Amino acid sequence: IVVSQTSAKPGNSVSASVGSSPTNRCKNVYFSLHAGTPNKKIGTLLQEMNKQLMHVKNDVSIIKARNILCKVKKNCAELYKSGKTTSGVYTIDPDGLGAFKSSVTKRQPAGGGTVFQRRLDGSVDFHRRWTDYKNSFGNLYGEFWLGLDKIHRLTTAIKNKIRVHLIDTKGKTAYAEYNMFAVASEKNKYKLCVGTYSGTAGDSLSLHRGQPFATKDKDRNRCAVTYKGAWCYDGCHRSNLNGLYHHGAHSCYADGVNWYDWKGYHYSVKKAEMKIRPVQV
Repeated sequence: IVVSQTSAKPGNSVSASVGSSPTNRCKNVYFSLHAGTPNKKIGTLLQEMNKQLMHVKNDVSIIKARNILCKVKKNCAELYKSGKTTSGVYTIDPDGLGAFKSSVTKRQPAGGGTVFQRRLDGSVDFHRRWTDYKNSFGNLYGEFWLGLDKIHRLTTAIKNKIRVHLIDTKGKTAYAEYNMFAVASEKNKYKLCVGTYSGTAGDSLSLHRGQPFATKDKDRNRCAVTYKGAWCYDGCHRSNLNGLYHHGAHSCYADGVNWYDWKGYHYSVKKAEMKIRPVQV
């Protein structure tokens, strides 16, 4: 019997059998099992991102809703309408040019007067310079002046009326109300614009209509220096609520917290408060 053998020469490949080797079969199984892994991971990540995006959208909606509820009001009348019916200090922004704190009183008829001046105990010196009256001074919980720039913003953003509330040393009260009130800009010397009077204190404000504001260092007719106050004087005054705090009768002429048509020039009221409120609310 002759057996013929074929020897493999170096460099020639020899096929062992039909199909792949064990190693190749393992590789094929691995790739077939894991061929979709990258796509699955991306899908999972996208699902997570969508969930997080939904959470963010919900948070934004909540924040927007809270901002609407917590939006800074334009004046104390708006605060009153929104449920803030207690007198105190609140933040307002009448024209969107910047918020500031102000005193609100609920004594105003129908509620919500923005107080811009208050005298009650003589604890604050009101015989001050222009820059003090332009900006502000005092304590919003006590005696204070809100500042001419702020008063200008309040009274030009919307039409306002003013109520002057007075109390004498015996506790008797009186008021003067004007159906329109505004203060011009500093460029226009904070000139006073005031409407028609009504009330029980007498009309001691109409004389000052159209007059520029004056302080001891900006005093065209020396009224502020002579009568120790700061106001829209006109040769010189019938009201001087920023004058010296004498607390009742005084011998000096017209330099106290005077409202001439109620108590004359020799009587300084115990309490005075000037507050404004939109004509239509």
